[in-house]
Amino acid sequence: MAKSTKQRGSKGFFERREFLSGAATIAGASLIARTAGSPAAGLPAAASAEAVPAPPVMTPTVERRMQRWQEQRWILDAVIQTVGIEWDQGRIAYTLGPCGPDATADFNTVRSRVRRFNDISREYARAAMRREKMARQFEDEGRTVTARENYFIAALLYGSAQWPIYENTRENIALNDKKIACYQKYLQYADHQARRVEIPFGAKSLPGYLHLPANPPAGRRLPCVVSIGGMDGFKEVSCALYGDKLRERGIATLAVEGPGQGECTVRDIRVTATNWLDAGRAILSWVRSQREIDPDRIALRGQSMGSFFATQVASIDDRLKGCAVQAMCHEPGFNTLFNMASPTFKLRFMYMAGYQDEKEFDRFAQTLSLQGFGERIKCPYLAIAGEDDHLSPIEYTYDLLETISTPKQLLVYEGADHGVGNASSAALGPSNLTFLAEWLKDRLDGKPMQSKHTKVDAGGQVHESSFEEARKALSVPLLV
Repeated sequence: MAKSTKQRGSKGFFERREFLSGAATIAGASLIARTAGSPAAGLPAAASAEAVPAPPVMTPTVERRMQRWQEQRWILDAVIQTVGIEWDQGRIAYTLGPCGPDATADFNTVRSRVRRFNDISREYARAAMRREKMARQFEDEGRTVTARENYFIAALLYGSAQWPIYENTRENIALNDKKIACYQKYLQYADHQARRVEIPFGAKSLPGYLHLPANPPAGRRLPCVVSIGGMDGFKEVSCALYGDKLRERGIATLAVEGPGQGECTVRDIRVTATNWLDAGRAILSWVRSQREIDPDRIALRGQSMGSFFATQVASIDDRLKGCAVQAMCHEPGFNTLFNMASPTFKLRFMYMAGYQDEKEFDRFAQTLSLQGFGERIKCPYLAIAGEDDHLSPIEYTYDLLETISTPKQLLVYEGADHGVGNASSAALGPSNLTFLAEWLKDRLDGKPMQSKHTKVDAGGQVHESSFEEARKALSVPLLV
């Protein structure tokens, strides 16, 4: 990614305006254990005396890349100060969930300390270091179960600290390294078989984790779900520390990152309009070659932007048993997401796609469409959506489903937002995560299904209707 060309002083100092224009500095090299010694990270204090203050997390070149980002930057800080860290979506909710209740204090502390966008990376990194230090102490004492839990939470906190950094800075790479290292430690002590994998993709590879259910049946190959996350997430959040919905149902999970996601951005594997088709072929070929996995019992799960990528992948493989997506990203060109929602979404996707020029990116964005893909899907398809999705209007999901001829189901939560939350329908109705897991298990078990439209009302009650009736209900008839 482009870096600032501004000259620094001979002693390595930054001009104050340049230093403050970037996203939050992780307060000196001591906040990232990858740097020289740090007492906070459990490294020798003598080494930390030589630490040099870290440069800005995001250079001014990136800050100036997008017009609306510059124009609304002060408004963004005001909104965060007023609304909090979840101003754009429930990012704490979907990262805390896999960790379990023991991490509530960690995330609430981050929530309470973040007052501006610049604070986000710093506060998550602080919380991550605290958890990693605890994990090391428990590991040294031989308390491997407690160490496992703390390493898992630390990994997800480090991954969250990466989110506000939209270029491959030293901090971003260091945080990525810490995330991987902590997750590897979690895998070492996990209560089930799991391993890190690298899937060949051209001259590079796509990173992932293959999780197997605990106590799998002897001599039987396992069904597997390929989990594709969103643009703000990372593969480590795809499987829960305990009580994972798929593992508990005897299903293996391949949590993978493809072009433009997570580690792939650090590796300069950028997303294009169609390269998830090639990534999908590589991923499915790899998972079917694994000795533990039944090659004929594979399904897809897509979350948020993963609903776009998973739909693309589903269109190229007629052996899949199902494709389940939630938190939709189905709008052609993503005008709502890129031009009407928080400016962070567009700036991040520019990073994911490798664009420095906003006008060039705008032309590229017009090529992002699922037109022609729905007709080619051969497997059953499930979409779980919020009726009032603020990032991808639900009308575009109805448009897509009209093109899918295989058995399909749409589960809509009345009044819910993009993350299928912030509504009484989501709180009182069926758990969307449980529903998705049960649906995938039925498909992998070969159970037949019929197309249907289901809506959860504000009281949590479930109603079935035809797609035509549901689409008509979106309109408000005027009195004449």
